[in-house]
Amino acid sequence: MLGYLIDMDGVIYRGSHLIPGAQRFIESLRSNDIPFLFLTNNSQRTRRDVATKLNRLGIDVEEEHVFTCAMATARYLARQKPHGTAFVIGEGGLLTALHQNGYSIVDKDPDYVVVGEGRTLNFELAEAALGMILKGAKLVATNMDPNCPTQHGTRPGCGAVVAMLEAASGLKAFSVGKPSPVMLRAARKELGLSTDQTVVIGDTMETDILGGVQLGYKTILVLSGGTKREDLAKYAFRPDRVVGSIAELDPTELVQEFGAEAGEPEVLGARG
Repeated sequence: MLGYLIDMDGVIYRGSHLIPGAQRFIESLRSNDIPFLFLTNNSQRTRRDVATKLNRLGIDVEEEHVFTCAMATARYLARQKPHGTAFVIGEGGLLTALHQNGYSIVDKDPDYVVVGEGRTLNFELAEAALGMILKGAKLVATNMDPNCPTQHGTRPGCGAVVAMLEAASGLKAFSVGKPSPVMLRAARKELGLSTDQTVVIGDTMETDILGGVQLGYKTILVLSGGTKREDLAKYAFRPDRVVGSIAELDPTELVQEFGAEAGEPEVLGARG
């Protein structure tokens, strides 16, 4: 049995448009009872919000099919320090996940300063967070993505905010989101899979593919997102498969393809 950890933006959709073949691929997973999770490094939305967006795009899934970096971060902190406290730079998805895992949100003497995506950052918040870090609060990032795409362009991501706090404090953050093994291992366990049963499908070498390679998962890079075929030469690691888009994948056929260890990645789809 294989199971899938699937990135969304660039794999399933681009902006507000579904990528051709995505609906068929997910329907095939569901009709064949193949386990899968959608993974996202965006901590803004709850898993229910993400599932609703997918439903509106025509992807029939429940919130149990979504695993966010906010969830991974909150579960990690709950294991590190049960019933702890956090000062949060972020939005609803992160706040909800922390509350669901027994954390209180405070604005004084927190155990952790937790940074996620958000549109409300100002220097008052940054100054408050810096003061708490310098007084001993641990700096935790939901992810280190330097920017994130929006309908209106690109805005600074969680990683950019964290970099500012790191530079000001002289301390390094601990990041939980992709490519961290914390998130990718937790997602695998959520599906009850072993390492050799797990396949990561993503469009980004630095997060999806790197994380999968580091943990020994099978990896499939799709070129429908932010990575071009010529970009592969820049990296010291390689995906097991490279395809033009998810439309070129059949989950039932992949069981046979991944029956043996892969060497050089097999490049499928359009040539040239």
